[in-house]
Amino acid sequence: MTEPQARNESPPENLNLWHAFLDQLEDIQQIISSETLEHLRHPKRMVTVSVPARMDDGSVRFYTGYRVQHSISRGPSKGGIRYRAGLNLDEIRGLAAAMTIKCAVMNLPFGGAKGGINLDPKTLSRSEIERLTRRYTSELVDLIGPDKDIPAPDTGTNEQVMAWIMDTYSQNRGSTVTGVVTGKPVALGGSLGRVEAAGRGIAYTIFGVASRENIPLEKASAAIQGFGTVGRYAALGLFERGVRIVAVSDSSGAIYAHDGFDVPALLEHKLATGSIQGFRNAKRIDQESLLTLPVDILIPAVREGAIHAGNASKIEAQIIAEGANHAITRAADTILEREGRFIIPDYLANSGGVTVSYYEWVQDFNNLYWTEDEIRSNLEQHINHALESVYAVKNQHNVNLRQAAFILAVSRINESTNLRGLYP
Repeated sequence: MTEPQARNESPPENLNLWHAFLDQLEDIQQIISSETLEHLRHPKRMVTVSVPARMDDGSVRFYTGYRVQHSISRGPSKGGIRYRAGLNLDEIRGLAAAMTIKCAVMNLPFGGAKGGINLDPKTLSRSEIERLTRRYTSELVDLIGPDKDIPAPDTGTNEQVMAWIMDTYSQNRGSTVTGVVTGKPVALGGSLGRVEAAGRGIAYTIFGVASRENIPLEKASAAIQGFGTVGRYAALGLFERGVRIVAVSDSSGAIYAHDGFDVPALLEHKLATGSIQGFRNAKRIDQESLLTLPVDILIPAVREGAIHAGNASKIEAQIIAEGANHAITRAADTILEREGRFIIPDYLANSGGVTVSYYEWVQDFNNLYWTEDEIRSNLEQHINHALESVYAVKNQHNVNLRQAAFILAVSRINESTNLRGLYP
């Protein structure tokens, strides 16, 4: 059978993630001019594979899979696997490049990678997804590995998918190799605190930035677009330190409560019912209106391009933390900065996931386990160290936080690239 037609879910403004990355390189080339900028325009390796899979009815369907290893100058490449309808190579290489920058900002010994398959996982059974995952892994088995390229969960995948990848890779290698992926179940060498890391990292970053910018958060309110793994733990992290979470959304719609939600109770409701709808004292609101509520903090944590030229001028939040990669388009960035909004870029805001993935990788190599409290404490310290470095660059060059993070990352990549030299 031919590949099923994938539903087009392109972000607003036809956002091309690879072109967005190239634009960011252009923005800093007057400040940091180096041969490394040219290296970053050329991913190390881009692979497109045909992935045949047998369906439950006995038929065979062919899907298109990708893996892009953008950079390995600072260490093995690292990045998620996403299953999404409409996935294409430019999306994957744009996200891989973003991972290169994010790992360098956090000073992790990784380069960036990304991969995935063009499909809607909701249309397949669990057994079909398993067979598809194992075949996809087999197509890439010589390219990935704990010292080469380490996948992790992303949109449409989870710890079970990582377990299947780990097992398939291990079967091919003849021994159990736990470090080939991160974000896997704790029973298979996964790390405590990994599932919540991206969301809690957003909260830690917001508090770290607010303290440096003298923005009081004692009575702050927040709206969070998306109540999946990232959004729910960002909400919990903010709630635990006194921020009122007044609006959240998921695929069923958005809800609002002026006095704020009891976030742990909302989490229980979501897990029990599969939706945020029907939660006590919650008023249903339009998805788009959530973004323009008069709140102190806004976290777009669903998809790329959620904030664009068409809605940026309507946003009232003082702090906007990018929970999703490229949640703010370049045009929106300009508008928001002109309006005096403070943007925490994705390279900082959602860095918690890859940072705790690094902790998991370290634990696998050393056959040890850190407690959940150790993970959380180390993550908050790690984020604050990164913020100190980014703010030093920000003050030195008088640039915004996004540009400062990008300059810091490229400077570190430039150093490693120059020290390694060009072979032969």
